[in-house]
Amino acid sequence: MTSVLANNISGKVVVITGGSSGLGETTARHLASLGASVVLGARRIDKLEAIAADIRTAGGKVAVQATDVTSQDEVKALVNLAQERFGKVDVVINNAGLMAIAPLAEIRVDEWDRMIDINVKGLLYGVAAALPIFQEQGSGHFINISSVAGIKVFSPGGTVYSGTKFAVRAIAEGLRHEVGGKIRSTIISPGAVESELKHGSSDAQGAAFVKDFYQQNEIPSESVARAIAYAIEQPADVDINEIVLRPTVQEF
Repeated sequence: MTSVLANNISGKVVVITGGSSGLGETTARHLASLGASVVLGARRIDKLEAIAADIRTAGGKVAVQATDVTSQDEVKALVNLAQERFGKVDVVINNAGLMAIAPLAEIRVDEWDRMIDINVKGLLYGVAAALPIFQEQGSGHFINISSVAGIKVFSPGGTVYSGTKFAVRAIAEGLRHEVGGKIRSTIISPGAVESELKHGSSDAQGAAFVKDFYQQNEIPSESVARAIAYAIEQPADVDINEIVLRPTVQEF
């Protein structure tokens, strides 16, 4: 990374949902090390505070707030915290997600609802909170975490999860088309990456399949953090619209 590109991250204010572990945590640590001020939201405030302590010890700038992305008010409060604490909001990373793998015939409607609430509505709440700020500023960047399961349906078992990730890609692309003059929109579609996402299945067979799949394929979460940094660090007139990254051994 050149110093010029690094300076395009330094000083930016980045909001990250699902910031207490996995991709969110790793991305927060990486961006903070490059000089960004990071604002982290997740339900587990104890984990957020531990991450924040590490970032501050390393000389970084960070704020945290307990946030459930299924609550529009809580997502708005998180984005508002970033603006109040650091004076602006440059990037919102809609990262919080749930992957519950089970055949449709199991009729796990509660899990379907949770995936829709977190993966789709949580993203929309992030857009609703930040878009007015971005429009007033005349700049901003949405980074929406999708999946390779949003490109190819992951079935049997992942049909509803894939449906939510197809929705992420559709919403993010529509967002780019509607507000893309000054506001950037990036879709990050990872394959199997080390995170807590793989622990979201309550169906025993689905959970065993996911565990085995990840053991055979997963790559470190730093891989996604670097991809996100690449999208952010580009000059304002460059919009990286989608990055798809997989482990080299992953066929799906």
